[in-house]
Amino acid sequence: MTTPPRVDGRTARSERTRNAIVDAHLQLIGEGDMRPTADRVAKLAGVSLRALWSHFADMEALMTASGQRVLEKRDASYQPIPSDLPLPERIDAFCSQRARLLEEIGPAARASALKEPFSVGLQRYRKLHVARVREELTTTFAGEIGSDENLLNALTAASLWPTWSTWREAMDLPVEGAQAALARTVSALIGPA
Repeated sequence: MTTPPRVDGRTARSERTRNAIVDAHLQLIGEGDMRPTADRVAKLAGVSLRALWSHFADMEALMTASGQRVLEKRDASYQPIPSDLPLPERIDAFCSQRARLLEEIGPAARASALKEPFSVGLQRYRKLHVARVREELTTTFAGEIGSDENLLNALTAASLWPTWSTWREAMDLPVEGAQAALARTVSALIGPA
């Protein structure tokens, strides 16, 4: 029987502080503060500015760590859709799950949109989100998509945050309305030609 490795107290404390800072950053964003300052993050995390800067070189590094956390939460929240379900049920399950996931990442996606053009880290996380959606689509609708890259591209664009944001924010649709629009789009794209 092997014993688990001992964790140094300073290392554990450092990790707790780092997590508290990321949690505070994401909490402020979730509360509508799209550009939280280091001072506000540190105060909410219960740490000094010095502690914040000892863990993150700059706000870009903090945004990148927050992006990683959002991706991890998204991955933990994702549930594979059985590929043997009838097509209408797969579409319904896919759209229901996408609606839930998009609502979960919404605050972070809005905040990221402000800084993404200037942030290599946020650009990388956006590409990872896109890759995850493409993987979901090709797994859930393997028979319907096949090797049709144009279809996959169209389904991907319809399933991402910018489209969801248009439905929810620019068109003022409730979640149910945006989900219905997504289902209609997915059905039209993968339905019989």
